[in-house]
Amino acid sequence: MVRFGLTVVRHGETRYNKDKILQGQGVDEPLSATGFRQADAAGLFLSNVKFTHVFSSDLLRAKQTAAAILGKNKFSKDLEIKYDARLRERKYGVAEGKPLSDLKAMAKKAGEQCPFFTPSGGETLDEVKERARDFFESLCQLAVGLEQKGPDVPGASSRSSGTSAEQFIFPWTDHSSEAEPSSGSGGSSKILDANILVVSHGAYMRNWIGYLVSDLNCALPADLTKSQLSSVSPNTGVSHFVIKLENGNLSKPEITCVCLNQDSHL
Repeated sequence: MVRFGLTVVRHGETRYNKDKILQGQGVDEPLSATGFRQADAAGLFLSNVKFTHVFSSDLLRAKQTAAAILGKNKFSKDLEIKYDARLRERKYGVAEGKPLSDLKAMAKKAGEQCPFFTPSGGETLDEVKERARDFFESLCQLAVGLEQKGPDVPGASSRSSGTSAEQFIFPWTDHSSEAEPSSGSGGSSKILDANILVVSHGAYMRNWIGYLVSDLNCALPADLTKSQLSSVSPNTGVSHFVIKLENGNLSKPEITCVCLNQDSHL
């Protein structure tokens, strides 16, 4: 069995976020002072989590957030951040750089609801989902490859290398104990083959999580409402998942959502 943790964080606030202006892919705005404070707070919140891999969108606001989070981490400061264009925000075409109200007006004129509307030159939701699917499958392949190669592979966690299980437990130990029950083996069930941090964007993350739930039957926390599931994460909102792959089977991952869009660190 291959088992890995996946922590997904939205980037910190930018000036455009505050002013409700669409950035998409064409507006590469840096974090605001508030955004840097949020990123530092997320980093402190996750400071005791030992990550084995870090991926980020290659847009500046995500890159800055990922760097700030790693900078606060007790175990993973020296990890290389791998930038991946598949993690970019949804492309909004002609609506980029314009107020969100303009996009809503475009959608209304076209007789469509805003979240499902694709402005000229933008990406459809299916295109965003395809990017998310492709990236998630690459994470599964990464975890399987680490498990097959064994503990000597750089970045791999080992069930026999003496790595402390505590370094892999998410900050909410009560949630972790629900999602990662002890098997009576002294806590070894909580050791992961990989523990991956991903920093991305609001609309992209909403589509990705929708894919995990709708297409891959991700198990959700019992107290999660439909409105919470469909809402965009707050800036530096944190979501955490545990993925299991029986016999390295990439086509049928067993996914558990430990928490969604958590912002208690802010």
